[in-house]
Amino acid sequence: MEQSTQSLKRTLTLWPVVLFGLAYMTPMVVFGIYGVLADETGGVVANAYLVAMVAMLFTAYSYGQMVKAYPISGSAYTFTRKSINPHLGFMVGWAVILDYVFLPMVIWLIGSVYLNAAFPAIGTWVWILAFIIITTGINIIGIRVTTTINFIMMLFQFLVIGLFIILSIVSLSHGEGMGTFFTATPFFNGDVSFPLVLAGASIACYSFLGFDAVTTLSEETIDPEKTLPRAIFLIALIGGAIFVIVSYFVYLVFPDHTQFENYDTAGLEIARFIGGNLFSAIFLAGLITAQFASGLSAQASASRLLFAMGRDNVLPRKIFGFLHRSFRTPIVNIGIIGIIGLIALFMNVSTSTSFINFGAFITFTFVNLSVIGHYFVRGKKRKGKDFILFLVLPLIGTALNIWLFTNLDVHALTLGSIWAGIGFIYLLFLTKGFKKEPPEMKLEEAD
Repeated sequence: MEQSTQSLKRTLTLWPVVLFGLAYMTPMVVFGIYGVLADETGGVVANAYLVAMVAMLFTAYSYGQMVKAYPISGSAYTFTRKSINPHLGFMVGWAVILDYVFLPMVIWLIGSVYLNAAFPAIGTWVWILAFIIITTGINIIGIRVTTTINFIMMLFQFLVIGLFIILSIVSLSHGEGMGTFFTATPFFNGDVSFPLVLAGASIACYSFLGFDAVTTLSEETIDPEKTLPRAIFLIALIGGAIFVIVSYFVYLVFPDHTQFENYDTAGLEIARFIGGNLFSAIFLAGLITAQFASGLSAQASASRLLFAMGRDNVLPRKIFGFLHRSFRTPIVNIGIIGIIGLIALFMNVSTSTSFINFGAFITFTFVNLSVIGHYFVRGKKRKGKDFILFLVLPLIGTALNIWLFTNLDVHALTLGSIWAGIGFIYLLFLTKGFKKEPPEMKLEEAD
């Protein structure tokens, strides 16, 4: 992989960086998993998103602090390796790999179940294969979705979300749904226990994945040590607000979640309910476009990550460090990600999103702990407000992530534990039983 020797021009200010981060999060994902969350929480999806947002805001704060310490890479793996321990850092990196490698599968699965709902004559498996074949082919020949295209797609998503809210207001004003704009029912319901809300929040965190992606823009951002921490926090806050507001309105217009024909594709049912066939077509176009673009980028990123690890001998170089002579793309890695995507044929949306969150919660937890390790322990910043900033706040973030982690789907916990076990055995092999430091991963090259 060729590296430029020139410095990138610093032109980005706060709000362009925030917009990039929101585009990376894919705002319409709130519709994609709404039904799954409604089933998990007994309908109080807005509350689940609120709990998830609080946890993510504490983690966003910790990301901001660590970006100040290490403004180049911005990787949870790097933070843990340098602030706590190299071996522990490797295990965090292994958890990050889980997210990269399996995220395309989840994206393709969500898109496929919605296409199957719109065209029931065509099985979900056909759409999954179509997603994998098309995106794998595009990535092999080296065409990437640019930031500009992603930005346009993000605007389209905001248009669909805006139309949804407008149509919801019209529907409510005509007495449909709950017939009111203000009620606490979407957040609190006497029939729903808080453990159910926590179980939903552990899935809802999937919607936040990517809020830290702007760390890759550090060399193009003006005053990155101030701008990036603010941007990361704002992305989590604005993204979370979108998720809470949308799920609030969904509940108002469609309060009885038990009426959904299919929880995995409830978003399409809601779109058809409030806007008829025209809006449901616009909604489906927006969702599938977002899923296709996300899947294309996610597969490309994952294959680049595996290539960087193969090139640096973290993984076998002959397999993972191979580049196609003509296309100059890591075709073996791209193919591996495509094959892994076939697992979507045997999974549902709930378990797959929880599985991804297994890795996310581990990385988020150690980002919080890295703040304590870097500033409080090694930097000895313990007096006055430093005690709050570098111990109390990251401890709260750690506790919230562990709390949500324990509420993941049992199948996701099992699969994630197997992945972690494989990583631990591989770490023992690489370090000859912890006798030497593990090789350094370059996870930032995947972004």
